[in-house]
Amino acid sequence: MPAKIDVEQIKRAARNSVPLSIKTYTLPHETEEYLERILSIFLEEMGQEQIKDRIAYCLKELAVNAKKANTKRVFFKERGLDISNQHDYAEGMKDFKRTTIENIQHFLQMQKEEGLYVKVVFHAKGKTFTVSVHNNVEISQKEQIRVYDRIARSRAFESMEEALSTVLDDSEGAGLGIVILVLMLKKIGLNEDAFDIDVEKGETVARITIPFSDVHVEDLDSLSKEIVAEIEELPQFPENIVYLQKLISDPDSEMTEIARQISMDPSLTADLLKLVNSAKFMLPKRVDNIVEAVKLVGLRGLKNLLYQQGTQMLLDKGQKWLWDHSYQTALYAYTLAKYFRRKKDILDDVYVGGILHDMGKIIFSSVHPQLLEKITRFCHMRGIDRDLMEDFSAGLNHAEIGALIAEKWNFPDVLVSAIRYHHEPFRTPEEFRDVVYTVFLANAFCDLENGGIVFEQIDTNVLKHYHITSEQQLEQIHNYLKQTFRAEKERN
Repeated sequence: MPAKIDVEQIKRAARNSVPLSIKTYTLPHETEEYLERILSIFLEEMGQEQIKDRIAYCLKELAVNAKKANTKRVFFKERGLDISNQHDYAEGMKDFKRTTIENIQHFLQMQKEEGLYVKVVFHAKGKTFTVSVHNNVEISQKEQIRVYDRIARSRAFESMEEALSTVLDDSEGAGLGIVILVLMLKKIGLNEDAFDIDVEKGETVARITIPFSDVHVEDLDSLSKEIVAEIEELPQFPENIVYLQKLISDPDSEMTEIARQISMDPSLTADLLKLVNSAKFMLPKRVDNIVEAVKLVGLRGLKNLLYQQGTQMLLDKGQKWLWDHSYQTALYAYTLAKYFRRKKDILDDVYVGGILHDMGKIIFSSVHPQLLEKITRFCHMRGIDRDLMEDFSAGLNHAEIGALIAEKWNFPDVLVSAIRYHHEPFRTPEEFRDVVYTVFLANAFCDLENGGIVFEQIDTNVLKHYHITSEQQLEQIHNYLKQTFRAEKERN
């Protein structure tokens, strides 16, 4: 098991330009998570949190490749084959993948006995940050040429979609990992020169060099523009919703008039009564009177109900799993705001923000289902977070797409921010942090449940905002949220 992370030690290393080195013989999943957390602390200390996911992908790719190179050496040695001999190499590679996967613990133990390691070195020096991955078997000239050939191939691709479509057709991925690594670097403003692999003092060293002066995160590119064009063709909100919005905004409107207009829409009436009789209001008896329901929900609550209702009418209701996740996020967000932040003024916003935070995913899956399928397949192969790959599929970002839709439909700024920043809370304008942090944390709790993230991956500023200082405390809150959600489902 990796040692406990000493955050202050890592920060001192970043501030004082001291290289930090981690060595492993087997690179278990726990060590991968440990390395990613160290990387995150370095980048946070250097004010570069926004590139963490990109560099984390690159680090994982290089570390796994180094471990694979070590495995290949012991495999060839056990078979009595010469890895530098072209005929032996071809013979050994016929069943290398199948045999090592089926007997991975055996080959990892061999690596350890042979003293073959993977060493990761983090080094912040001035305004440049390097991450280097070392393994103590020398890359052959042929292998090095193969890597540089893959880098050269990456020049042909303008987008992640092209790489996925072209390279993924090969049954083994044909170096797709390195191609994507170079595209990842391009997405933050760096070219292929930022990556290098060579032999140094008996080690193979794969190094990424990041001059922060050159870093910039690209905006949406061609595929995103295509998605935006699709968004432009989406209809405006239904006329009855728009009319109700105007009615609610008119200071001279009577509650009875608003209630009468709502009662003319059976779907909206059902949603209003469902809302007012939910756990949000904790009423002693069921409410069936529309006028009473309108008074209880209030004008702000009604406005948010209309945003929710209009969105669900226009977007694909077939994405049931996404809407189910959204309702769970919404209830978690509401409960967090009410019982842990004790902020009554944000209750409506966090609830609707939770409902609508993933609306961009619904558009994305509707417009480009084939691309979504490719991304899912590749991420499953590589064991990486699908959200990260989605973000880089030609620059597409479901949160940004969702925010563009929300702006088109004249949503208030607070809801636009909840949608746009629910994966990047550190980018949130200060005035909307309470709402965005709450939606982010609610979504994180859902991801914890399905194994998508671990405690260390939750934004530290959000945890501080909620005065959460330990994983045990987080688990206590999570248990309370799950109980509340179960009770709400039983109630309905």
